[in-house]
Amino acid sequence: MVTQKYHHGDLKNALIKAGIEILSSDGVGGLSLRKVAQRAGVSHSAPYAHFADKQALIAAISTEGYRRLYERLLSVNRNYSGDPLRQLVEAAWVYTRFALDDPAHFKITLSGIIEKEKDYPAFVEMSQRSFSVVAEIVRACQQEGILEPGDTDAVAVSVWSLVHGFVSLLLEGQISHTVTERMSTRELLIFTLNRMVEKPIPSEWVAEEGNI
Repeated sequence: MVTQKYHHGDLKNALIKAGIEILSSDGVGGLSLRKVAQRAGVSHSAPYAHFADKQALIAAISTEGYRRLYERLLSVNRNYSGDPLRQLVEAAWVYTRFALDDPAHFKITLSGIIEKEKDYPAFVEMSQRSFSVVAEIVRACQQEGILEPGDTDAVAVSVWSLVHGFVSLLLEGQISHTVTERMSTRELLIFTLNRMVEKPIPSEWVAEEGNI
């Protein structure tokens, strides 16, 4: 048994961490509250104080992932208020860093494996909040002529799809080493975003990671 220490009152977070580890290695089929309890080093009945079943645990893991993403996106919005192009770049970088720093949690959060999302209002709310920040940045970019006009939510989905596709290729090791040996991840991300925006992204931003 892998025993993990946790502070009093932090059992829920310990269980979420254990769930992420199990999902990452064994997939949904290998996840159970019993296994999570064993990994966290608590009694088999302990998880039921926080989660009714496996799906509730997955929803909690995904909700926490979206919460982290939302807080970082919100920081981008505030720190670069009045500069929508920089907001766009740093929002994309925040998304990329989440994926690279914690790939297991990122993949679970964006996996779509929650069977009945509407049964978990906290998850729905947090995912919608995250998207609303992206849409706000996109709207500001449209107003400045940085992104094409049109339905803001649809354009936001297009931007998200572009960045998510880029991140997915990174995580799966599908980008050729002939590219990654010549360009840093941030440089490649900015190069990718430049295919979508109407105004060029300043080259000096490649070396300037955002103040998040």
